[in-house]
This record gives sequence, C-alpha cells and structure tokens, in this order.
Amino acid sequence: MKFSYNLLLLPLLLVFCLNATAQSQKQHKEIIADLNAVKPGQGRVMVFEDKAIAEVLGRSMAPARTVYATGDGSVQYVKMRGFKIQAFSGNNQRTSKNEAYYKQGLINTSFPGQETVVTFDSPFWRLRVGNFKTRKDATAVLNDMRKTFPAFGKEMYIVIDEVKIPVDQLQE
Repeated sequence: MKFSYNLLLLPLLLVFCLNATAQSQKQHKEIIADLNAVKPGQGRVMVFEDKAIAEVLGRSMAPARTVYATGDGSVQYVKMRGFKIQAFSGNNQRTSKNEAYYKQGLINTSFPGQETVVTFDSPFWRLRVGNFKTRKDATAVLNDMRKTFPAFGKEMYIVIDEVKIPVDQLQE
C-alpha cells in the first residue's frame, strides 16, 4: 500500500510545482503594477526594477546573440547554440590526449573546411568538429566522416554545443 501512495503523490507534486511557477510569474507582474498604481489617500510608491532581475524572471528561451569579429575584421560571426560532431571522447590518462590530437590531424587533413577543437574537461579529452546551425547540416558531415573513417566512425555522434556561425549565413 505504501508504494501506491507514493506513486500517486509524484504526479500531484509535479502538477503543483508547474502551477506554482506559472503563478509566480503572473503574480510578479501584478505586484509591480499594483505598487506603481495611484490610490487615493495613499502615498505613491515607484518601483524601479533592475533589468537583470527582469531578465531572470521573464527569461526568453531564445539564445542571446553577440556579434564577434576576427582580428583582421574580415569575418563577423555569432556565438549561438548549435551542433557539433563529437569525434572522440576518452578518459584514459595515458593515451586519450594523444589519441584526440591524432584524430584531429586526420580530420583536419580530410575535412579542412571544418573547425576542430580538442578540449579537456577532467577526466575526459574530447575532440569536436564543426559549427553547425542545424542538426541536418551536422548529420550530413557526420555521414561523410563515418565513410572516411570507418575504424572510429561508430564512436562519432552529434552534440549540442556553442557554435560560431558567420553573420552572412544566419539569413539562410
């Protein structure tokens, strides 16, 4: 019997949490409007909400976009959420670093147009390839890479990551 009560309480708790979140956002707007309203016989209160607080409470799901330029100013790009191909990930302290750089060299030779980045996030060495705006674009390159490198093609997969997209490609 104890198990069935816990099983019933879990969905109720989830519904309560979702409802409370929606109500808190609505209440926030109502409180600010009420405080700024003029009421006869009462003093006037002006609430100036900091922009940072408003962004946290009413945060948009759209990623923030900032335009960056290369050193010579020839290419401007936007950092945004996109896709990369994870070509390698290993945590063997003796071999993973060398293997990541070895595979980076192979990929740079076969796919010179794709950016490759080796990173270390303890305990993993990772090799990520490309800057893709869509999963479809990443999948096309991933399929080509698997054909080119059948020996380690099965360990490659697409991941969501911060990517650099040239400004002129954003409108496409």
